Amino acid sequence: MFATKQRSCRAFTGAALIAGLTIAHGLGIGAAGAAPVEPRQQLVAEEDTAGLAPALGGRQPNAIVDTASASGWAKSTASSTVGEGPEMASALAAFAYGLTHPDAAPAGANRWDCKPSAEHPNPLVLLHGTWLNAYDTFAYLSPRLARAGFCVFAFNFGRSGLMQGGGIGSVLPGRYGVGPMEESSRQLADFVDQVRTATGAEKVDIVGHSQGGTVASQYLKFDGGADKVGKLVTYGATHHGTSLLGIASLGRAINNLGVNILGFYEPIVGLSNIEQAVGSPFYARLNADGDTVPGIDYTVVGSRYDEVTNPFDWTFLQAGPDAVVHNITLQDGCEQDLSDHLTIMYSPRSAAIALNALDPARYPNLDCAFNPWLIGGGSL
Repeated sequence: MFATKQRSCRAFTGAALIAGLTIAHGLGIGAAGAAPVEPRQQLVAEEDTAGLAPALGGRQPNAIVDTASASGWAKSTASSTVGEGPEMASALAAFAYGLTHPDAAPAGANRWDCKPSAEHPNPLVLLHGTWLNAYDTFAYLSPRLARAGFCVFAFNFGRSGLMQGGGIGSVLPGRYGVGPMEESSRQLADFVDQVRTATGAEKVDIVGHSQGGTVASQYLKFDGGADKVGKLVTYGATHHGTSLLGIASLGRAINNLGVNILGFYEPIVGLSNIEQAVGSPFYARLNADGDTVPGIDYTVVGSRYDEVTNPFDWTFLQAGPDAVVHNITLQDGCEQDLSDHLTIMYSPRSAAIALNALDPARYPNLDCAFNPWLIGGGSL
């Protein structure tokens, strides 16, 4: 069943790329220029090239690492939440509620009178992913963290409309995280300072899903976060980009044939999605000096069934000087957890990993329960 869904996803997206290629070619859109890249990403491009069939006329396409550069026209904003939504056990139910209440806080979050305890001195900042919001990402995890005694805070970043570069998805309510990730990082910097001021805490810990983990890394490296963060816990984070089941690799090959297909798709899928394609200039800058920042404790969780951060182990980090990294495959020791990219945030095991990472003495054990692919169903 899972393989069938993957094939369907490939077919649909591939058809969209072909349609877009035809339009872009008619518009005469040219290829993007190159930028310095990591050896790891160059190796990926070479592997992609080996698997590409010759184009019409016999020309052999060569995958390129650089795809498109960040656009100056895309803009985004951030906002706090309004009200508090109900606790949810199902990812689909939370997504539906997030459409009708796009600015709701997840249960337990943004209680600005919360004062950190001696056991949990660092407030938690939750970062949603692309085309998501604070509520539908953390409606399951946030209340569990709050009940454990943490001060929990969340906001909506990367808010951008269709005409500001947010892509077609931004026309739906609550589809945030679509703006340039550099701007989202600066929005995170402002929010962390608000949390520190309100709570009196010196540092925060961050829990990020998907793009949220990448934005956190940008913040740690370039926007002053290294001295204000103790721990970073990520789920399905696009730390090294994604092949999107090979579609991003195909897009690179098309670019190399003289058609800037990924540049063409910026207004359609939103700039943050283009930035997250493997080998983009964004990642060349982000990881130029290694994956980690000194002094930070990283817990990085990936799922074998993740269809977005794919291959899933690209989410894992290599520890640099004075950094601690725990790379965890969700299914190790819990094969019945079938969490995909979205439902990983509704997995009892994921919640247990977060609690263990943030307070290992009090939460030494990792729960294991069935969590269905796509639907999600962590028990309350």
